Amino acid sequence: MDPRLAIISERLSRVKRVIAVASGKGGVGKSVISTGLALILALKKKYKCGLLDLDFHGPSCHIILGVDKLDIVEEKGIIPPVINGIRFMSIIQFAEDKPVALRGRDISNAIIELLAITRWGDLDYLIIDMPPGMGDEALDTIRLMRNKEFLVITTPSKLSIGVVEKLISFLRSVNADIIGIIENMALSETSIVKEFSSRIGVRYLGKINYDPGLERCLGSVDCLMSTKFIENLQEILENI
Repeated sequence: MDPRLAIISERLSRVKRVIAVASGKGGVGKSVISTGLALILALKKKYKCGLLDLDFHGPSCHIILGVDKLDIVEEKGIIPPVINGIRFMSIIQFAEDKPVALRGRDISNAIIELLAITRWGDLDYLIIDMPPGMGDEALDTIRLMRNKEFLVITTPSKLSIGVVEKLISFLRSVNADIIGIIENMALSETSIVKEFSSRIGVRYLGKINYDPGLERCLGSVDCLMSTKFIENLQEILENI
């Protein structure tokens, strides 16, 4: 048995709530929502909050936070650096901006290592930015992390909703706890996502309207926190 598995339980023993932000496909705003949630919880709600970017192939939370380089402090493990009040960990702390070409067992091993070495300490929330889909990262998160809850992101696109339905089915098949669905980048008053949520029996948490000013604020936390996107997300957070 891998001794690191017991260490993971110890590392997470003082984390009250683990929320994995997931989507069926890329491009739905999952990373911005993950980062936005962590910022709201830390800066506005004054909770102790961590953010873990588990998207090994396309990590982007550090870009949203405006971080170029993260200094690693080693003390019986890795102490996550604090960025804008958030304890932040990502594969970029080790790979920098080089591509991470991993698959199968290598991905699982990297996830186990990252979880085993990270000393989160006392946290009210740990937000995990998941990679899109239902691959090794999702399976390992379910297998390795206790008391995890999944927050599912979709856009009103039929393509996105179709893939999310498969994701929901997968999460239910492994008895994962699903908090609900957030509709992102809404362009109109269509009720397609709300009706979809009702049909499959998953709570509809609310929608985030498309914000044309969001892109220019990526990389600047002060600018990001003043957007309509954050305003909408904060309203939804009351239901989570």
